[in-house]
Amino acid sequence: MGFIVFLHHQFKNNPIMPTFDIVSKIDGQTLDNAINIAKKEILNRYDFNDSKSTIELDKKTNVITVVTENDMRVKAIQDAIISRMVKQQIDPKAMDFGKEQAASGNMIRKEIKVKQGLDQDTAKKIVKKLKDSGLKVQASIMDDQVRVQAKKIDDLQAVIALCRKENFDQPLQYINMRD
Repeated sequence: MGFIVFLHHQFKNNPIMPTFDIVSKIDGQTLDNAINIAKKEILNRYDFNDSKSTIELDKKTNVITVVTENDMRVKAIQDAIISRMVKQQIDPKAMDFGKEQAASGNMIRKEIKVKQGLDQDTAKKIVKKLKDSGLKVQASIMDDQVRVQAKKIDDLQAVIALCRKENFDQPLQYINMRD
């Protein structure tokens, strides 16, 4: 009997508050499918006949490496990758297009990084935006995500609406909603 009274006392004084996490994650299999389909589309195009173009995805580092002959083909490959990602419901804002570099011979190499997780700067921007909004929520940075707590679930839904209006240069997902 004493233990139940203790638990009741604990939860009465420490109510569990609704929370959720703001993350930025890309499904690896969906990304792999999008890249493979884009690769087939590009290599079957007439304007890529006799091309030595390659598109490779490093699944460990989430880097897409494009090697081709000229700027026009780099642009065409980028457009095909973006188009495929959109069709697979992957937000193109997840990609960080690096600079083009000279590769062996007369080839051009371009590395496209796929962002996974929130970097510290983006997480800080999100927390600052929530504090400035006047919403009664608490936001804390946990590794590569932001955890948001509030007394009412309506406040959490207001946070999601606020984040969807803002542009943080990265796709955001809202997971682990707990009431």
